[in-house]
Amino acid sequence: MKKKIGLVTCYFKHNYGSMLQAYATQKILDDNHIPNETINIDGNIDFKKGKRKYYLSQILNFTFIHSKLGMIKLKLDKKINKELGKNIQIRDKKYEEFKQNFHLTKEYHTYQELTNLCNKRYSDVIVGSDQLWLPVNVVADYYTLNFVPDKINKISYATSFGVSSIPKKYLTRYRTFLNRINHLSVREESGVKLVKELCNNPVELVCDPTLLLTNEEWNSIVPKKRIIQEKYILCYFLGNSIEYRKFAEKLREQTGYKIVSLNHADEYVKYSDIFADIIPYDIGPSEWINLIKHAEYICTDSFHGTVFSLINNKQFFTFRRYNSNTKVSTNSRIDSLLSIVNLKERLLTGSEPIEEVIDIKINYKTVNKKLEKFRNDSKEWLFNALKYRGVKDEKES
Repeated sequence: MKKKIGLVTCYFKHNYGSMLQAYATQKILDDNHIPNETINIDGNIDFKKGKRKYYLSQILNFTFIHSKLGMIKLKLDKKINKELGKNIQIRDKKYEEFKQNFHLTKEYHTYQELTNLCNKRYSDVIVGSDQLWLPVNVVADYYTLNFVPDKINKISYATSFGVSSIPKKYLTRYRTFLNRINHLSVREESGVKLVKELCNNPVELVCDPTLLLTNEEWNSIVPKKRIIQEKYILCYFLGNSIEYRKFAEKLREQTGYKIVSLNHADEYVKYSDIFADIIPYDIGPSEWINLIKHAEYICTDSFHGTVFSLINNKQFFTFRRYNSNTKVSTNSRIDSLLSIVNLKERLLTGSEPIEEVIDIKINYKTVNKKLEKFRNDSKEWLFNALKYRGVKDEKES
């Protein structure tokens, strides 16, 4: 057997974008007949220890703690509110079902085991994309590829820093691992700037893995039958803004379409249960794309909600999840994407008059040309970065 490509992705997180970007990274290699597998860290002790170390260091960081309150509250609410807990379990089951799409290795419990795995089986290791270079992940030291031996080709594909600036106390960590990666690419302009500030290696701006696949290619995993038969507005909000939800309500008044909302995806927002007409929970990543594909309008504060709206040529409105001035803001990835396709007018505040913005249509003939060029340039960069050697492999121990 030939040596494979090892994939370091966030395949396990119960988040539509996280799972779909990991799947897309795998599929683009599969479609080009390049053997690959995703490294399974479900039970990795070193990774979990690293994350705990970071969280403990942030106990007195009010900004960080405040940013996690919604997630913490959701965990508590699931235990207190039995119906909510049951509904979230239904969605979690769909995520676990989708996980079966990955070519996962067996579990590796330490970074030393991963180093041994790399030596035995991989010609290249790719890390990407998602917000894998957030400080918490750099301290956890998995997505840095520091466990990968020097002799193995290390590639970052569309990896996101998740933030626009790095805390000073972590600068040395960032410089060290970035200088070890042989081929660096990121998915937003702010990431390009950070790489240039932190290391001497060249860096490329590429598209998110989900954009490497066309609408037709995504159809292979999407249920063919419509999930919601009537016309609807799809709301996929990760943040807690009531104003954005009220915008969707105004859109409903203007169009007469019902609101379908994927509630409590990242934190519990009570108003979500009030403003929505249809609240499905049996929605995994494949069904999520189906809902986007058949929606009349999409309202979202999600990067991947915006991505799949573009892929499916939908009329959408994107909102900022965070205040751009906050240190935990991850808005830069949305700003960069909409700038590339020249659709910055789709980024709203929620206060705009519906009758004005509803008439602003998207020229998808132009957008699709921009996406196709971005997709092709990104594919070319990825395959040039790969140095697939075809060395005989050893059986998994």
